[in-house]
Order: sequence, then C-alpha cells, then structure tokens
Amino acid sequence: MALSFSFGTVGSPIGTPKKPGGSVGAIEFSKSIGLTAFELGWVQSVRVTEATCAAIKQAATKQGVSLSVHAPYFFNLNATEEEWPKSRKRLKDAAHYGNLAGATDIIFHPGSYFEQPPAEVLKVAIPRLKDIADELRKAKNPVILRPETMGKSAMLGSLEDTLAMSKAIRNVQPCLDFAHLHARPGDGTMNSVKEWTSLLEAYQAALGKEALKHLHIHLSGIEYGPKGEKNHLALGESDLKINYLFQVLKEFGCGGRILCESPIMEEDALNMKKAWMKVSGEKE
Repeated sequence: MALSFSFGTVGSPIGTPKKPGGSVGAIEFSKSIGLTAFELGWVQSVRVTEATCAAIKQAATKQGVSLSVHAPYFFNLNATEEEWPKSRKRLKDAAHYGNLAGATDIIFHPGSYFEQPPAEVLKVAIPRLKDIADELRKAKNPVILRPETMGKSAMLGSLEDTLAMSKAIRNVQPCLDFAHLHARPGDGTMNSVKEWTSLLEAYQAALGKEALKHLHIHLSGIEYGPKGEKNHLALGESDLKINYLFQVLKEFGCGGRILCESPIMEEDALNMKKAWMKVSGEKE
C-alpha cells in the first residue's frame, strides 16, 4: 500500500554523495533513504543542458522518484513592462527544461504587490500567467504551473491569490507552503485545526475534491515577525503544529507530495514521513 503522500526535499539532500553528485546523485540518494519525491532547485537560473535533463529523467524513472522544479526566484507576474519579458522567459525555461527532465510540476514565487491592492495586481498577473500556460499547452508541454503561497504580506501569493489564478487558468494549481501560510499574517495564526479546515474547504470549493488528492506542499518550521516570514527553521525549533495539520489533511482525504524546506532537509523530510504514517495509520 503506497502512502497518500510522497516525501522529499527541495534541492539536493545534505547527504548526497560527491559522486555521482548533482541531481542524479540527489535522486539516487533520496530513494536510498526512503524519499520518493524531489524538487530540482533551479532557483538562481535555469542553466541545464538537454543531455543533463535526459540523465535526470532516466534516474528518476529508474528510482521511482517523482520530480518537480522550483523556478528562479527572480520572477514577478507584476513586473514592469520592461522587466516582464525577462521574467516570463525564466518561467518558460523552467517549464521547458523541467518537462525534459521528467518534472510534472513547476513551482514559482508569483511576485510582489508593489503596494497595490491584490485585486488590481491579479488583473495584470492572471492574463500574463494564462499567456504562458496557453503557450506551454500549444507546445504540448503538460506541466502544471504552481504559484506558491508566500510568507510575507507584501508578496503576491495569499491563498486567495493562488486560488484565483488556479480557477482562471487550466494547468495552474497552488503550491501550498504551510509554513508560509502560518508566517504570512505575522501573528501566529494559521496554526490550528479550525484554520486548516477552512483553508482546505476553500481549496475544495475553488478547485474540486479531486484536486485535494494532488496537492503539492512545501513544509518546514518557520520564524516570523509582524511582516511575516523571516527564515525557515527545523521543525523541532518551530511552533508549527504539524501533527494537527496532518490530521486535517487525512480527514479531507488529501494526497500528493510534501517537499521539505527545513535547514536539516532530509532529516526533517523523514520526520514528516514518520509523522504522516503515525497520524494516517498508512504503511508503505
């Protein structure tokens, strides 16, 4: 019986050996310790050859590890007219090479409000994202584009923002970063069964019950202040109530992938897997 969620890290695990090293080594090492998902951290830029992509895809297929890509941070759906073409290319490159590498999901940070009202920003962001999604579909690229929920209130990327984008555009679904969602309000909320229940109810209402079986989740501990996220922490150093969160995910029949962004990467990814098995009663 496979688990409802597969677990892994964003970026290469700390213990990845020097040889073969790289993403191929990270995939092989992940599988060897019991992790079956991996997110390629192309966060600075997409500098990868087609040959490397083929090797990554081959390794992932052989190991049975599901892949996603974290697109470059320097992307902004609300960029100026001058900046937008560069921004757009970064996401398109991540989607093109990610698909060649066997990744099914492309995660990206949606951008900044630049102190404009969210509703106004979405009027710019949604047509721009739709344009990219349409182009990928025409190119027969099946990846799902996933705007990530962001940890600072000044950033485009509230749950409502990501649901609005996903409702409006085919092949777009959120990446739910529960640490960011907890940090974003800046007051310690979004950390209870009641709050997570209403979040998943909103998700289901917007995208349907089936979408809950294909969640893409980022998870870690987090330090935050009044303006939101400061930095990611190990689970044990954080106030995030992961066991309660997992109870709610189980109640809603959720599944998909949970990718760890804790500083102790694979150690916490395995802690998450253990916690999920305990809460859900599922066995491998």
